[in-house]
Amino acid sequence: MSAGKTLGLLKSLQAGLAIAEGNLLKFGADDDTVVPATAGTDLLIGIAESDASIGERVGVQFSGIADVKAGGTITRGAFVSSDANGKAVAAVAGDRVIGFATASAVLDDLVPVLVNVSRDRII
Repeated sequence: MSAGKTLGLLKSLQAGLAIAEGNLLKFGADDDTVVPATAGTDLLIGIAESDASIGERVGVQFSGIADVKAGGTITRGAFVSSDANGKAVAAVAGDRVIGFATASAVLDDLVPVLVNVSRDRII
């Protein structure tokens, strides 16, 4: 269950594929396009603020506390990365991290994540 979000840096970008609220996002085909992440090794850039169809604008939260759709069980304090569907999962070795969970969650919960984009991978 979500403990609430706190908006930080938010920017409107174009959806290159269908996006669901709470998806973890990566850059799409050009500078103005985003798509759902498909792996923990993707360069994660932010969180979708709403649903968007291809070609629609979507708010992308780059910082703050964002509500992210959980792809499995996540324990409060765990570093978070993406599964194959753009949902949040506990990061493992080799993953890039979007931030850390500020509450625990199970599959399909909206879990608050303190967004702190890292270009590094967990070793």
